[in-house]
Amino acid sequence: MDHYAIRGRYAAGVEDGEIDWRALNRANWDDRVPVHLASSFYDLPGFRAGASTLQPFEVAEVGPVAGRRLVHLQCHIGLDTLSWARRGALVSGLDFSAPAIDAARSLAASLGLPAEFVVSDVYDAVAAFGGRRFDIVYTGIGALVWLPDIPAWARVVAGLLAPGGFVYLVEGHPFVQILESGASGLFVARDYFDASPWVEDYPYTYTDGPALAHTRQVEFQHGLGEIVTSLVEAGLRIEFLHEHDFEAFARFESLQRQEDGTYRIPPGQPRVPMMFSLRASAPGVT
Repeated sequence: MDHYAIRGRYAAGVEDGEIDWRALNRANWDDRVPVHLASSFYDLPGFRAGASTLQPFEVAEVGPVAGRRLVHLQCHIGLDTLSWARRGALVSGLDFSAPAIDAARSLAASLGLPAEFVVSDVYDAVAAFGGRRFDIVYTGIGALVWLPDIPAWARVVAGLLAPGGFVYLVEGHPFVQILESGASGLFVARDYFDASPWVEDYPYTYTDGPALAHTRQVEFQHGLGEIVTSLVEAGLRIEFLHEHDFEAFARFESLQRQEDGTYRIPPGQPRVPMMFSLRASAPGVT
């Protein structure tokens, strides 16, 4: 079943801003932790055996990380974070879910990988790290839809970067967020420019596994222009913005898995941007 098929906005408490998006999302993501740890999607046995969760294009676009201080915002259970650690980065991870951070710390310890994990809301990250600065701020797929204020997020990113450092962001493309899958293919089902919260009661997470106890979640739509402009206004310089015509997971049933593990629209059908990657740098020492 398509993830968005049962999505809908709840009028009460949404339009007037009364909904507690942070509490709802934290409870929902706390529930996801044991499900994800046991899922074939995250494949903990494979990861323990040395598999990486990073996409090859991420590794290429970020470049060498050995010896560089990297912080991963909204790191969840830490697999991407620890994948960077395996490449030699000095990693720190941050997430608002205490069970997720406990799982990340446990995994790092069991694998003997040096890593720091902190429980904090992403908007409080600068204080959570005591004002320390990092060479790289990394944010992976599926993070920004959970945040209502992108300009504030961009200021946090800028506040975490050391002079000359950069943020690397890989995300689901905002355009694909408004699509649904039907008998004739993908179609636009939501307003791209609607920035109001979207509240959903969905009993499952995106992996295999049992139903969740806390099913209500709140997401936010952010256009590509808003994301880019927010980073620029925070004082960062855009180095590149790449749009990708493939997905890292089977977002829609119609997508076809490729030999490289990506998912693409079947041949002969119009392509749409499904992910984007962006790198933006902080000013250097003058």
